[in-house]
Amino acid sequence: MKNKLGVETLIGIFTASDGDLKILLNRKKDEPYKGYWTLLGSDLKVDETLENNITDVVIEEAGLSNINIEQCHTFSSLDRSVDERKLAVSFIGLIDSKTVELKSLENDNELAWFSIDDIPKTGFDHDIIIDYMVKFVKKKLVNTITLRVLFPSDFTLPELQKVYEQILGYKLDRRNFRKKFMMMDLIEDTGYKNEGFNGRPAKLYSFKDNIKEKELF
Repeated sequence: MKNKLGVETLIGIFTASDGDLKILLNRKKDEPYKGYWTLLGSDLKVDETLENNITDVVIEEAGLSNINIEQCHTFSSLDRSVDERKLAVSFIGLIDSKTVELKSLENDNELAWFSIDDIPKTGFDHDIIIDYMVKFVKKKLVNTITLRVLFPSDFTLPELQKVYEQILGYKLDRRNFRKKFMMMDLIEDTGYKNEGFNGRPAKLYSFKDNIKEKELF
């Protein structure tokens, strides 16, 4: 019988790159589940808060700063851990792809970004937790303020549309999508272009300052 209770933090860090919503995972280097992919996290110490713990995980293990973090859900299944009863408090982190930088770690952690549509085999109950996190993020990203975290500047409308199609699970009409964002007065043309999704230069946009919080879909 498990007579010990532990608490761990787990974080799903998300970014959007080339119109694809991705999550950061870590390949486990020891047993159990050696070689499997897991969420970043840490056991909670008695002298630290959840917020301090998860912030340290982001900075020390992922090497990321300027990240928007929010508590997501607590997982408390009785069989989560082999050795002890362990609760998992999950967090969501959002960061734009242009400021993502991963550092080389002393403990040789292997970190990689995966599309939410192509999650690898995971250890423990992290498949369940990742599924919950993805649904949580999808609900948040229909909101203008949350979307702006992932796209602070210099994005194309095809890139933005592709992320929305991934979130919503269906194709959107290109003209209607463009018209919707223009009519809501949310974005502005930066005056620059880059290579578009069909190889042609595409206009780069950014969200306007002080936009109001709105549900887009």
